[in-house]
Amino acid sequence: MNDPKVSIGLPVWNGEKYLRLALDSILQQDYTDFELIISDNASTDRTPEICQEFAAKDKRIRYSRNQTNIGARANYNRVFELARGEFFKWASHDDEIHMSLLRRCLESFEHSAPNTVLVFSKAEIIDESGRMLRLSEDTIDQTARESFTRLASLIFHRHYAHPLWGLIRSEALRRTRLMGCIEADHVLLAELALQGPFVEIPEVLYRQRRHAGSAMEVHRSARELLAWHDPSRAKVRFLLPHWIRWDVEYWKGIRFASVSRFDRLLCYAVIPGVPLWGWLLKVTGPLRQRLGLRWHTRQMVVGSDTSVPAE
Repeated sequence: MNDPKVSIGLPVWNGEKYLRLALDSILQQDYTDFELIISDNASTDRTPEICQEFAAKDKRIRYSRNQTNIGARANYNRVFELARGEFFKWASHDDEIHMSLLRRCLESFEHSAPNTVLVFSKAEIIDESGRMLRLSEDTIDQTARESFTRLASLIFHRHYAHPLWGLIRSEALRRTRLMGCIEADHVLLAELALQGPFVEIPEVLYRQRRHAGSAMEVHRSARELLAWHDPSRAKVRFLLPHWIRWDVEYWKGIRFASVSRFDRLLCYAVIPGVPLWGWLLKVTGPLRQRLGLRWHTRQMVVGSDTSVPAE
């Protein structure tokens, strides 16, 4: 049996409320050469029954269940470690994707530079009932050839890290440290950006749900998030502030990236430089406004003329 072109990894724990919607949106893709790897992290609700029901009807699904909760980090990494496809996509049990997402991403890869590592679409942030709240503000400089420029753009515009739920070249993902515990999605995006450019499809093909049961809502403190990512580190003492530990993870990723020595130095400089630039823009805002130099931005919300409707 030939390996599929695309592997989709869905790590889940107690996801019964939205799981059916997520699975339906994946299995209704108009590109069909994919496998869906589900790793159930010892759920205690009806997640196992729902997964087994879908797996019995679709042979593309590979379902496995952990005997104990191994933490979100290990479970996210596990679905990739089991993947066989040339391309990989993470899926969340509470998000939804448009039926053309996989096909459109693969078409973008075909027409993009050979070193492109990730293709993603614009994303809507939706609430519990599926109502659009706003468009995700995540973006990255699409024209940047230099690794430090891509890194700077990613850090400056980081919000929901939704590009990580696009389609990733598997060989590029294997050259990263995968999911960690400190701002894992942002750090992993940075490690991918150091390898090559991203391409954004200028349409909404992904809907990211924010609700009371979301990890970021349930686990508010840094310690709670760390325990969610890795239960074995739940009692680790923090010796540094969160933002410094976040920067340390960025620096580690840069250290092991395959870039020139000069680019590496520039990437190191980006880590403190981007927050400083953001602070300068903030404090000089009133002066620049009086001088007519203020950069105008429009928040993308429901009803805004900047909204891009889903197909």
